[in-house]
Amino acid sequence: MRWISLSLAMVLLCGLSLQAADPPPKIPLSDEVRAELTKAVADLRNEVTALAVNEAHRLPLVDIEIAIEAVDRSMRFDELDKKDSPAYAREVLSLARERIDRLKAGGDIDWDKSPERTVLGYRSKIDDTVQPYAISLPDNYFRSRALKSYPLYVELHGRGDQSEVPFIRRHLNKPVPEDQTWIQLDVFGRGNNAYRYAGETDVFEAIADVMRRYRIDEKRVVLWGFSMGGAGAWHLGLHHPTKWCAVGAGAGFVDFYKYQKIETELPEFQHRTLRIYDATNYALNLADVPFVTYGGENDAQLLASTTMRDLAQPLGLPLQVIVGPMMGHKFDDASKKTFMEFLANHAERGLTPIEQRRQIRFVTSTVKFNECAWLRVEEQTTPYSESRVESETLTDGTLRLNTHNVSALSIDSTITGSVSIDHDHKFMLKEGGAGASDRHYFTRRNKFWKPLSDDERAAFLDSRKLRKRHDLQGPIDDAFTGPFLCVRGTEQPWSPSHQAYADWNLKRFQSEFDQWMRGRARTVDDSALTPEQIENNHLILFGDPGSNSVLARIVEKLPLDWTKTAVTFAGTSYNPDLHCISLIFPNPLNPSKYVVLNSGHTFQEDSFTASNAWLFPKLGDAGVIRFRPNEKLGYGEEIVTGQIFNSVWQLVE
Repeated sequence: MRWISLSLAMVLLCGLSLQAADPPPKIPLSDEVRAELTKAVADLRNEVTALAVNEAHRLPLVDIEIAIEAVDRSMRFDELDKKDSPAYAREVLSLARERIDRLKAGGDIDWDKSPERTVLGYRSKIDDTVQPYAISLPDNYFRSRALKSYPLYVELHGRGDQSEVPFIRRHLNKPVPEDQTWIQLDVFGRGNNAYRYAGETDVFEAIADVMRRYRIDEKRVVLWGFSMGGAGAWHLGLHHPTKWCAVGAGAGFVDFYKYQKIETELPEFQHRTLRIYDATNYALNLADVPFVTYGGENDAQLLASTTMRDLAQPLGLPLQVIVGPMMGHKFDDASKKTFMEFLANHAERGLTPIEQRRQIRFVTSTVKFNECAWLRVEEQTTPYSESRVESETLTDGTLRLNTHNVSALSIDSTITGSVSIDHDHKFMLKEGGAGASDRHYFTRRNKFWKPLSDDERAAFLDSRKLRKRHDLQGPIDDAFTGPFLCVRGTEQPWSPSHQAYADWNLKRFQSEFDQWMRGRARTVDDSALTPEQIENNHLILFGDPGSNSVLARIVEKLPLDWTKTAVTFAGTSYNPDLHCISLIFPNPLNPSKYVVLNSGHTFQEDSFTASNAWLFPKLGDAGVIRFRPNEKLGYGEEIVTGQIFNSVWQLVE
């Protein structure tokens, strides 16, 4: 039986060096300053609570709460540890004070009508927390009589001291360049996570909030970033290739093995799930989005640009590569000018209309990222493997699709009147249907494609519990990209030692999600779980069938056998006093949502502190962990096995 340590220390012993320069000495908050800030946070919260009674005030309150929560979280994790940190915290709290006073006075609450950059917020669907973002508007936005729409530039920040206090202070009241003709959104991204998981959701939630508030031309949305922001641009740009009219990636990273200098292939359940995020696996999507990349000549991260160039060239794909002469990990002025001109030129043109995009070349390794223009890959034959769709128009106007590792797909009903898939005979499609948003669905069974009738389509869409589909495809970590709720067991456990580990694991996840994903792992007792919560959330169950009554209700419908003395999974029995089974599966109580057993994120603090490249699934869809009490760590953990479910949520020998 193979044992794999969850700790990054084991990788370091294998020769990987992750050394960094010594950080500046920390200056802890004095008791006096901590007491002052704690009181200010509490007082401001009380005032917000009082204002919330008034319906008219509820909408702008989130723009106040972001400042209060920023200081509170920074104090909880001792992040106000630099010489100027107390002054910065007071400055952020003064923003909340100013906005509260304006609300109380009944004055203008459109604080975004400033000629300077400002910071706003939204409430996340994931965990009901408030999340900040910065916004800057063109000089004439509010003075213009013509209600025209503007391009949106979405900028992703690099890795650094990127907690909420420095983020807010860095952007607040900064001047907007005179020549800025677009609306700019600077995303917080929940800190330093390379815009993965909740960080990725943050990007799209922030965009949605900006589009709610301002006049945005949705066909002219630009994405770009540098360093970690460049990695995020590679990730989001290629995984969602037709959401952007142009993408720019400065430096960043595009894969795990090269970037971290790992020569030994990871176990299969980790190696395959690396395909979810490694941008190198999505190079074909450069066919669908204008892309520019930059690296300094003397920057090790030039490797990202050259790696993607070397993948693009044999495929005949466009990729503009800019190299900064003699530059390290930063832009030179001339290169930055060329880089931004590329984005501006494509922003001026905007997205090509969907009816003119009949030729696409699209690849994905998961139905999580399944959309390109008019196409959606609805099912993979083999999950976490390359699925590919390429299209062309025949002389008679028929749209021909060539696919690989795709067992179901859908296309926008407006794109064609006839389609041929993998050289099957031509299917004539009825026009219109329910309108422009209607879709034609096709499934592949026994090597032949079949268009679905209206009744068959309804049955297909209702069968998510039986097959891996978009946002219900795993792995375990995917549960934390949408609304989730932790459910702790409160009854008598079958195994006290297992329960002790589960309680510790929940507490660790709550703390790490708070600190590293800048969120809140909302938690309820099993006895307090409501039907509404089951309907609206992925459920993360901690405990065993004795302690957790929710788990007891569904355990017989999960792919394991759990008794008081043994847990049998994937054909092997394990002692629950020493082992924990973690898995993700469609929730039998609500098959449109996940249930997860005894796991938060499968990567822990050591991965966050090492490199964003380590934030990949460590267990796949399911795994067995052997736990042992450890005085310093709480518990030592070793992966006994990891598993991946097939496309119908079954284990394959």
